[in-house]
Amino acid sequence: MTSSPQAMTGRIEPLPLPSGPTVLAALPRLAEALRGHPIAPYAATSPPPLLPRVAPESLPDDLAVVVGTSGSTGDPKLAMLTASALAASIGATHRRLGGPGQWLLTLPAHHIAGLQVLLRGLVAGQEPIVTTTASVTDVVRGAAAMDPDARRYVSLVPTQVARLLEDDGGRDALRSFDAVLVGGAALPPRLRSTADREGVILVATYGMSETCGGCVYDGRPLEGTRVALDDDGRVHLGGPSLASGYLADPERTDSHFVADTAGERWFRTDDHGEFLPDGRLQVHGRLDDLITTGGLKVSPRLVEETIVAHCPGVIEALVVAVPDPEWGQAVGAIVTTASGTRLTREEVREALRGILPGHALPQRVRTVPAIPTRGPGKPDRRGAADLLSDG
Repeated sequence: MTSSPQAMTGRIEPLPLPSGPTVLAALPRLAEALRGHPIAPYAATSPPPLLPRVAPESLPDDLAVVVGTSGSTGDPKLAMLTASALAASIGATHRRLGGPGQWLLTLPAHHIAGLQVLLRGLVAGQEPIVTTTASVTDVVRGAAAMDPDARRYVSLVPTQVARLLEDDGGRDALRSFDAVLVGGAALPPRLRSTADREGVILVATYGMSETCGGCVYDGRPLEGTRVALDDDGRVHLGGPSLASGYLADPERTDSHFVADTAGERWFRTDDHGEFLPDGRLQVHGRLDDLITTGGLKVSPRLVEETIVAHCPGVIEALVVAVPDPEWGQAVGAIVTTASGTRLTREEVREALRGILPGHALPQRVRTVPAIPTRGPGKPDRRGAADLLSDG
């Protein structure tokens, strides 16, 4: 692909993306990006990103998008996505789902999950429907406005799915989709079971900005994607949808994007997981989220799923490390309940006793109206730790 004028001059155009249907006005500019005129999308309500000046030769020839990572460590990076990487991701997604179709956008368009909804619509030649807000009412209206003769897709976060499943109209809307992609956070088993009973087709996605979004669906990699685990269980991802690196950050590029002895590129994630007996990948969470209490490791995701499954009335749970003078770290949990009823530490521990080992039982528990989030529905573990410290 021929280098674009922007790439030749090292120029990447910041592109404000508003929320709601007005974002569709940006589709022509997004189409230009796929032709090699690079952009850096950002929320229209925020200041434009401060992009470092770079030498033109340091940019990929077909650079299309520079997208900010979610910054789960508090230090966002700028992932460089090429047109060929995005095309590989979009094509593999549509092939896995059964073909192109019309998408409903409910997520922020400047994050990779929302941006990919717009780009998939461009490639499919079918303009997405965009909701005004992420409310149940607007999602139901958006679903009703979609082409009844097209395959229909939507990308949501688990909290959105949970709220829709609690509403009669929301359940009907979810059933109208050929696939409901769920990402941004782990899909709770109870939510999956509820969706299955209601005839809703959920697809749990795993990926990040550095892989053009989801590249593993329901534990199985998309066409072209490769998955490997190192001795520590760290997840490595390879394939044509990998980012070219981080803009003007060669040190972090070299530490996260590595080549094996055969010359194949891999992205070294910060997540740990395992392969199940049937070959599916199960991701347990971030390596730096693991809790070490008294020298023993605790996976927050395992505790979260156990709380939701075995503590009556709990809708969501978020588990984090809290400082402990004796054990170094202890397990802390914030929960939301269906009625808003406050759960005590003793009630949670008693419900989990015999299911989890003693060192994994929460030492601190707080009931909150909503789980704190950042970015596109990702749980805010730092915020949760602050809530537990305040409590």
